[in-house]
Amino acid sequence: MSPRETAQTPEDLTRLFVERSNAGDAEGVALLYEENAVLAYPPGKQTVGRAAIRELWAEVLSHKPHFEAEEPLPTLVGGDIALTSTPPRDGAGARAQVVRRQPDGSWLRLLDQPEFVVP
Repeated sequence: MSPRETAQTPEDLTRLFVERSNAGDAEGVALLYEENAVLAYPPGKQTVGRAAIRELWAEVLSHKPHFEAEEPLPTLVGGDIALTSTPPRDGAGARAQVVRRQPDGSWLRLLDQPEFVVP
């Protein structure tokens, strides 16, 4: 298996997520997260850790959903931490991720809030 592309900018993570999800690559999606990342999904719950995130995405991707790229909002970067966000096309409110630069210069998700619903 060839090595997977790594995110060289915070914004790369969203593109790689869409590509890997549409390819049914749950392992590849999980590799976009830090080992102890927290994903606020499914709605109202948290999935903690890369292994649990991989299991969750294996289940989600088994239903063959199709994801569309969403235009990112401006990224806020402070040192090795960044906040990325997109206004979703599906009307879910907003999506936001806290990402961290890794020692090799790549970026991984630390906190992922894929849906904010306006009360």
